[in-house]
Amino acid sequence: MILRLKYIHKVKGRNGAVHYYLRRKGFRAVSLPDMRDLGFLAAYQAALAETQRKPVLALPHTLEGLIEAWSRSAHFASLSPATQTTYRRIMFDLQKQDYAAGMVAEFEPVHIRRIMARHADTPAAANNRLKILRLAFDHAVDDGWRQDNPAKTVKKYREKAEGATPWKEEQITQFLDHWPVGTAPRLALLLLLYSGQRRSDVVRMGRQHVRGDLLEVTQQKTGASLMIPLHSVLAYELEHAPQEGTFLQTGKGEAFTANGFYMRFKSWRAAAGLPDGLSPHGLRKAAARRLAEAGCSAHQIAAITGHATLSEVERYTRAADQEMLARAAMAKIR
Repeated sequence: MILRLKYIHKVKGRNGAVHYYLRRKGFRAVSLPDMRDLGFLAAYQAALAETQRKPVLALPHTLEGLIEAWSRSAHFASLSPATQTTYRRIMFDLQKQDYAAGMVAEFEPVHIRRIMARHADTPAAANNRLKILRLAFDHAVDDGWRQDNPAKTVKKYREKAEGATPWKEEQITQFLDHWPVGTAPRLALLLLLYSGQRRSDVVRMGRQHVRGDLLEVTQQKTGASLMIPLHSVLAYELEHAPQEGTFLQTGKGEAFTANGFYMRFKSWRAAAGLPDGLSPHGLRKAAARRLAEAGCSAHQIAAITGHATLSEVERYTRAADQEMLARAAMAKIR
């Protein structure tokens, strides 16, 4: 028997984990356990009973109310679905905190810093909350809730980690040696490496995106339109790719979701004997590194990767730039 439960919302985290909420208009979202959990139905029924009482609306001009108002704004609607999903996960968490009942007009930079301080051990999480608060308070200013944005002058935390680990050349070679021509894992790696795109864009690529010797890409996250020259290595591999649908397909011949592809890629990487931590995004960084090592400028690299700001490109290629400069400097010594 198939149960169709109302008001269930799924939110996918960056690691692919799915979080469930019961969310009804006019009520606060209620977190639920995994649907496979034996206690899911009991938790769902309890949450449903709670929301059948008098609605608990976010008080006007509180931080909780501001986040709710921003989520219904034209600006939020203009964001990509993937960005909205990521933002909602953080927004739900902010709305559940004690400070969410604070009046928007009373927030000062010190309060924003205190919110961030709760996540001092995870700088990336703190910075993500700062990003959401800056955007939400921008909406407050635009909508006349207050005159200034208290989050605007608050500095981000320095993140210890550099994000996804870039693949090294020997790791790329090991993967390609394991997976022969014509296999989906090999095609996946080469699409990521020679297009420099995110997995959310790579899983949507198909014959319709090939324009002669160019690969046409409209990035899902940014909406940027790119025309990327087809490298001969990738062009050869595409000769063995599916003719219909997407280039990358599940065993049932269906297109991958971004998160489904991520999990499948992990198994391909493990089968090739490579360590944990090497992800599809690490190949995007490897593509930028290769371009930097070939002497490409930040503008040229951004023309491939689609980065809107050169600072992000420079962060990706910092190691390659350092090595090239160091070698050039050492060569000057007699």
